[in-house]
Amino acid sequence: MEQDSVDQHVARWSAFWKDEPSFAPEVEGALVRMNYIQREARRADAAAFAESRELSAEDYKTLHVLMIQPWPIEATPAQLAEASKVTRAAMTSRLDRLVAAELVTRENDDTDRRRVLIRPTAAGRAMWNKYIFEGMARDQRLLRALSYEELTQLNGLLRKVVLDLES
Repeated sequence: MEQDSVDQHVARWSAFWKDEPSFAPEVEGALVRMNYIQREARRADAAAFAESRELSAEDYKTLHVLMIQPWPIEATPAQLAEASKVTRAAMTSRLDRLVAAELVTRENDDTDRRRVLIRPTAAGRAMWNKYIFEGMARDQRLLRALSYEELTQLNGLLRKVVLDLES
């Protein structure tokens, strides 16, 4: 079987901890591989947004949170800040850029003038669609070595782990 860089990593630690029963090489290998794949996904996303002149990664994340959030077609800046895990001040800066780019609107709520509502524009939805599908293509390239059946098997195994962690 062909070896990857993780096999070398695990072999080094296995030799170091050869008398340590607590070291589990298969667990180490699985976790290091999952981290490696996630790191590659983040690098590919960062590179894609570094090349973009339309949208920064942070602004895309804000638009993404707005598009997938649980509220019908709008959210408050506070809701977006919380969902994005950023401060309200950071969210205000992001929203300023998105409003200036005409990707979202910022309007007072008709029922409560103190409340501000953020809504995606048609251009915002189109921009989100463009970047979400480009991201899906990048993700699919990361796992292109696996057949559909292998991806199904991998998902089943990862689901089993997640269900255990969630219980």
